[in-house]
Amino acid sequence: MSKRIVFGVQITKRVQNVPAVQAVLTEYGCNIRTRLGLHEVTESICSTVGLLLLDTYGDEKQILEMESKLKDVKGVVVQKMVFEQ
Repeated sequence: MSKRIVFGVQITKRVQNVPAVQAVLTEYGCNIRTRLGLHEVTESICSTVGLLLLDTYGDEKQILEMESKLKDVKGVVVQKMVFEQ
């Protein structure tokens, strides 16, 4: 039975912490099927907190390595959903 693993990645101090997050995402780019980035923007504010949704693909070991490396980045919180297929 295969698994579909989806991550929610919250990034605080977005401008400062995104380069380290992007380095991890680039390293595991072939394990990311879909990536959606969200942050609050209005006429008067551009939020310093961002949210990424990552739908992963491929070897579960590599996906879990990516999760671990994302969690090692300061200001990042990772939540995981696993769907049995």
